[in-house]
Amino acid sequence: MKKRKNIITVAIDSPAAAGAGTQAKLISKYYNLFYLDTGKIYRYIGKLKLDNNKNFTYNLVSKEVGNLKIKQLNNKALLSNEVAISASKIAKNKKIRNIVHKYQQKCAYNPPKKYKGSVLDGRDIITVQLKDAMFKFYISASLKVRAKRRYEEYKDLDRKITYKEVLKSLRIRDKSDKERKFGPLKKTKDSILINTSKLSKKACFKKIKAIMDRKLKN
Repeated sequence: MKKRKNIITVAIDSPAAAGAGTQAKLISKYYNLFYLDTGKIYRYIGKLKLDNNKNFTYNLVSKEVGNLKIKQLNNKALLSNEVAISASKIAKNKKIRNIVHKYQQKCAYNPPKKYKGSVLDGRDIITVQLKDAMFKFYISASLKVRAKRRYEEYKDLDRKITYKEVLKSLRIRDKSDKERKFGPLKKTKDSILINTSKLSKKACFKKIKAIMDRKLKN
């Protein structure tokens, strides 16, 4: 695959609800980078499976991902707990991961010309998708903090779910993400750990910006 030269690439891995998406969006806006929430691709496929359980095939996935538009990933229906669980199961499938991998590589290394580069967040961005990324961040937070954040998100969306159910769901999701055979979530030695448990969105971005500016100015 041909890659655009001299672009900024940012890779972010994190467990669910750690705040990676928020930071990726802030990075994208400030540095004019193309943003891709890779987890939403799996959510999109997860919903596809829920909606087409009997007719769910690799050809269907390949066709849907091949024609996928970024605006389709902003569908609020993708934020349900059912879709999240389905996405976590889907993400274990190597054939599906290979289909998604091609789409992610295109977004990462050939973003639209109006952008100065790309920022991707997910579970295996540093370890698989963007191994040579200019910046690598592992964003995390305690399980209870993440559960509270996700619970508040569901409340805003009028989802009928309890905090305990969200906590249990995230615990299961963490185990699945870290123990899956292909592209498991893990912190690498060359990635910078950002713990958001006690940081505001602004403070977290300020920390990331300082790191990026230091390297970009050299």
